[in-house]
Amino acid sequence: MSKQVDTVIFDLGNVLIGWDPRRLYRQLIPDEAQMEWFLREVCSSEWNEQQDAGRPWAEATAVLRARFPEHAALIDAYHLRWEETLVGAMDDSVALLAELRARGVRLLALTNWSQETFPIARQLFPFLQWFEGIVVSGEERLIKPDPRIYQRLLERYQVEPSTALYIDDSARNVAAAEALGMQGWWFRDAEGLRRRLIELELLQAPAREASHG
Repeated sequence: MSKQVDTVIFDLGNVLIGWDPRRLYRQLIPDEAQMEWFLREVCSSEWNEQQDAGRPWAEATAVLRARFPEHAALIDAYHLRWEETLVGAMDDSVALLAELRARGVRLLALTNWSQETFPIARQLFPFLQWFEGIVVSGEERLIKPDPRIYQRLLERYQVEPSTALYIDDSARNVAAAEALGMQGWWFRDAEGLRRRLIELELLQAPAREASHG
């Protein structure tokens, strides 16, 4: 039998905060195929991940401008207009966070995020203040699924892995948490997460309507 879960650790991007660079680049590159090419071959997810790992944006954009000088303005926009890549708060998930908070559940967050852009998120999303602590990859210079960043959170906040639930929209990040002894939940939607939280007795099941007849 696993121990009772008393701590919930959230990923942030696309679990509580919607993020998609297409939100910005559809404004800048009207042709959908060209936009997808740009985000695959120029400002790729692998390139962006290095900023999550601590690389400065000035260095990151300089590297790409040297390789793709004809796209210099589009490359710079990724950082200069980064706020426009935020889709916004994911209200159904934030509602679950609020319910957990109201029930006194310990809340932590572990996010792959640039240390230069995370302060913008802190200003935009007041619910980030509800967490006891947030470990940001760019500040640690480690990114998920590296087990060291999970260990850093566990040690910093003295979390017993067997009493923690880790939630992430990336299956590989969930697997890394489970390998360290945490319970994991691969996030697809808030409704599925709600069911899991009820199963773990972290939230109460909705009261059933009285039966008639």
